[in-house]
Amino acid sequence: MLEKISPATRAAGFWSAVLSTTFSLIYVLGQLAEWLGWLGSKGGSESMSTPLGIFVLLTPSLFLGSAFLVLVISVDRLTPPDRKIWSRSAVAFATIYTALISINCYVQLTWVGPRLAAGRTTGVEPFLFVPFNSFLYAVYILGYSLMSLATLFLALVFTGKGVERVAKWFLIANGLLLPFIALQMYWHWMIWVAALWGITFPGSSWSLALIFKREEIAIPNKP
Repeated sequence: MLEKISPATRAAGFWSAVLSTTFSLIYVLGQLAEWLGWLGSKGGSESMSTPLGIFVLLTPSLFLGSAFLVLVISVDRLTPPDRKIWSRSAVAFATIYTALISINCYVQLTWVGPRLAAGRTTGVEPFLFVPFNSFLYAVYILGYSLMSLATLFLALVFTGKGVERVAKWFLIANGLLLPFIALQMYWHWMIWVAALWGITFPGSSWSLALIFKREEIAIPNKP
């Protein structure tokens, strides 16, 4: 049957999906610029970011965390009771992701980055954001691993056709990147497979935006 989406849920879901798509695409463009050496680093996937690189990469990542969490909560509002276990699991993992990423990005943007720019690195060495070789980079990829897990659970919510099926397969694809994100600390080449996130995540969030743009959604098995 078709169920009306409440105006508040529809607005929160649509705009958080649009913002998630926007911030993720800005991040992808920034990452490409970083790898090409356009932001002052040596380029490639293993170079340490400059203060400019930290700002360009981590600012959209900071805002993406909150946007994604609101999006997952909005999907939970649409989920029928028999599938709530999947949407609630997605909310749980999205919450941990948002906390980890927000702390990480905020520390880099407000404390580490300014000191790097001023040449005052004494005392901040343990908090430098060095790909594959730093504490905060490990925390960062843990956060994005949990985001992938959240999208995998979120995919189990959708059973419809059309745009719902498209969203489901984008969410599954993003979830299947989990081992390539999580294990790149051991095998650095995995980052190139994990880079498919630049397609699977914006595809997922934009598909969800299209779902929330509708006034009604199919709700299966509603008692």
